[in-house]
Amino acid sequence: MNLVLLLQARGTLTAAQIATELGVSERTVYRDVTALSGAGVPVYAEQGRAGGYRLVDGYRSRLTGLSTTEAEAVFLLGLPGPARDLGLGELVTAAHLKVVAALPASARAVQRFHLDVPGWFDDRAAPPLLAALASAVWRDLAVDLRYRTADRRVLPYGVVLKAGVWYLLGRVRDDLRVYRVDRITTLTVTDQPFTRETGFELARAWAERSDEFVRGMLAESVTIRLHPDGMRALRWAVEPQAVTGLRVIGTDADGWTRAHLPVESIDVAYTQLLRLGPLVEVLSPPGLRQRMRTAANRMAALYR
Repeated sequence: MNLVLLLQARGTLTAAQIATELGVSERTVYRDVTALSGAGVPVYAEQGRAGGYRLVDGYRSRLTGLSTTEAEAVFLLGLPGPARDLGLGELVTAAHLKVVAALPASARAVQRFHLDVPGWFDDRAAPPLLAALASAVWRDLAVDLRYRTADRRVLPYGVVLKAGVWYLLGRVRDDLRVYRVDRITTLTVTDQPFTRETGFELARAWAERSDEFVRGMLAESVTIRLHPDGMRALRWAVEPQAVTGLRVIGTDADGWTRAHLPVESIDVAYTQLLRLGPLVEVLSPPGLRQRMRTAANRMAALYR
C-alpha cells in the first residue's frame, strides 16, 4: 500500500529510490511490484536512463484513510529526524504518503515548504532510552528511572525537543520536573497506568518549567568586566537566562562594565567566557581568573 501511495505521489521512481524511501531491499520492491501487478494495480516499468516504476496515468488509489496511530503522528510530518528518534518513523512515513496522495498535484506543499529543525553541524545521536520513554508517554505508563545517581518513579507527561536536546517533563508526586533524556542512565517502563490532570497542556507546562529548569542550573556566579562589545556579544556566549540574570555593579572610566554573571559551574563558565576573548576579564573567583590567565598565556605563546 505504501509503495502504491509513493508512486501516486512522486510519479516515476527506480527500485533503488523506492527501497530507500520505504526502508526495504530492492529485492522486496521487485517482489511487491509483481504482487501489485497480479492484484490488478496498474504499475509498470519504464526502461532507459530516466526509467523506473510508475502507475498508469490517471490511476489513483482510494486507500488513503489514516489509522488512529498515523493520525496521531501527522503533527510530526515535518520532523522526520525527531520522529525517527521517537520510534515513529514508519508511522510518519505512512501518514505522510497518505496525506500527499490525497492532495492534487497543484496543492502539494511538500514541494514548496520544508522544515529543517536540527541546528547546523548538529549530528548528535538520539539518546538510547528515548524510544522506550516515548512508548511509555504514548501509553501513559509510569517509569522507574535513574537520573545521574538518584532513582525515582516518574509519570512521563511528555517529551520535548529543545535546541537538539531531548527532555522529559514528568510528575514526581506533586511536582512537575524536567529531565534531560541523555542523562537518564536506566529506564524501566512499568505496568502502572496514570491519568493526566484535566486541562493539562504540554506546551504551556513546558514553557513554565523550562525557564525554572535553566535558572535552577545557574547555581553559581562569577564577577567579570565586559568591554562594550563584550556586552553585546555576551548573549552569543552564555544562556539567555544568564544574560537576563546579569547584575551590573557599575561602569569603569574606560567604559567597561563590572557585573555578576550567573553560571552553571566554574568549568562551564571557563568554556563560555573564553569565547569572548579579550572582550571579558574575570575578576573572581581566583581559580577561574588563574585558568583564564593560563589560557591567555598559552595563546600568546602560539602567536608570539
